[in-house]
Amino acid sequence: MIIKTAELETVCGITSKLPENDCPEFAFAGKSNVGKSSLINGLMNRKSLARTSAQPGKTQTINFYKINSSFYYVDLPGYGYAKVPVEEKARWGKMIERYLQKSAMLKCVFLLVDIRHEPSANDKLMADWIHSHGYMPVIIATKADKLNRSQIAKHIKMVKEGLGLGKGVTVIPFSSVTKQGREEIWQLIEQMTQPVDTIG
Repeated sequence: MIIKTAELETVCGITSKLPENDCPEFAFAGKSNVGKSSLINGLMNRKSLARTSAQPGKTQTINFYKINSSFYYVDLPGYGYAKVPVEEKARWGKMIERYLQKSAMLKCVFLLVDIRHEPSANDKLMADWIHSHGYMPVIIATKADKLNRSQIAKHIKMVKEGLGLGKGVTVIPFSSVTKQGREEIWQLIEQMTQPVDTIG
C-alpha cells in the first residue's frame, strides 16, 4: 500500500461526541506498552504522527488518523497500566465500549499482544469484549524481532490458546524494527476497503 497522505483528523476525549465518518475505520487496541503507536506510525510510513511515549498509559483519547483521504486508523486508549487510577481505567473502558457500539464504519479491530508472553487477563478481556460486539479481532503479535525465527510458531500457538478465540482467528507476527508483518496488515486493510461487487 502506498501512503500518500496521513493526518490526525479527530481527537475524542471522555465527553466528546464520536465523529460520524463516511469512510471505513480500522481500530487498534492493546495494552499500554505493547507498541501500538509504533505500529500505527509504521503503517502510516511516518516516524512520529502517532505519539509514542516512554511513559505507558499516555493515550487517553481516541485518535482518528485519515489515510489517503479514504479510510481511518483509530487509535484506542491503551489498557492495563498499573499506575493509572481505577476510575480513569473505567472511563477509558467506557470510551472504548461506546466506540465499538456506535461506530457505523468500523470494519475491523486489530488487537495487539506481546508475542513473547502469554496473553494477560486484560488481553483476554479485551478480546472477549471485541468479540461480544460482533467483531472477530485480528491479533497482531508485536515485538517478533525479540524471538528467534524458530520460536515464532510456538508463540503464535500460545497467543491463540491464551486468547481462546478458536482456530479461525488470524495472528500476524509484527516487528516495528524489521517491519515484519506490515505487508500482511496492509493487505487485510486493502481487502476490507474494496467495494463489494453486486450482481445486477
